[in-house]
Amino acid sequence: MTDYLSAILARKRRENTRRRRHVAAMRSVERPPQPERSERALRALRRVPGGPPSVIAEVKFRSPSAGEIRPGSPGEGVRIARGYERGGASAVSVLADGPGFGGSPLLVRRVAGAVSVPVLYKGFVLDPVQVDLAYDVGAALVLLLVRALEDADLRPLVQRIRSLGMEPVVEAASSGEVDRAVAAGSTIIGVNARDLSTFRVDRDAARACVARIPEECVAVFMSGVRTVDDLRDVAQGRADAVLIGEELMRSEDPGARLSELLTSV
Repeated sequence: MTDYLSAILARKRRENTRRRRHVAAMRSVERPPQPERSERALRALRRVPGGPPSVIAEVKFRSPSAGEIRPGSPGEGVRIARGYERGGASAVSVLADGPGFGGSPLLVRRVAGAVSVPVLYKGFVLDPVQVDLAYDVGAALVLLLVRALEDADLRPLVQRIRSLGMEPVVEAASSGEVDRAVAAGSTIIGVNARDLSTFRVDRDAARACVARIPEECVAVFMSGVRTVDDLRDVAQGRADAVLIGEELMRSEDPGARLSELLTSV
């Protein structure tokens, strides 16, 4: 593990240490399960037989590899998310990481309060304290990165997310990681076409990994979709849903670009 990902995870561990100290100083907060979040998310992402994949449209203002993707002016994240919903998004992914990606848990909260579709909390989750935070800000889905977690940590995090009535999206980048996601009891498994150690994109390898995901699971093709042809190619495969971010965020009107892609499939 190198480079971009290892640096992000080291920073995230430091953040979690501070967050645990803060939580320990407060009274315990009761978090009743909200299974309607999970149910709504699974309905939104499961592909209708004979139909195109659902789209998870992403709010991401920058990345470690690409730098700034779009200026993050006040209110822009919510405006984009509402445009995604109008453009046909089945869910909205929001980066909860600030230094690397220009997002925050507060942005997740604002988007979750502004749209009716499920919201994915995307933030390099390593610790139950982050799961609780995702619940608190209104997420229905929480991303877990297989590469960042040992099996002894992955399964308990999957269970913790479900215990609160949310649904984990367990992201893999190889056939072995898909197998680990399945073994952890994942219901939604994503395959990232972008290697998070190098940030290189390999759509062919991703398609092969998506094909390994069991039919009873929701399969998500993540990253690397930029054109109508890319989306059509994904639609011919196993994927129930596709996550699209940078292509939309670089467009003048991200919601209109999403609508254009969907109406062309």
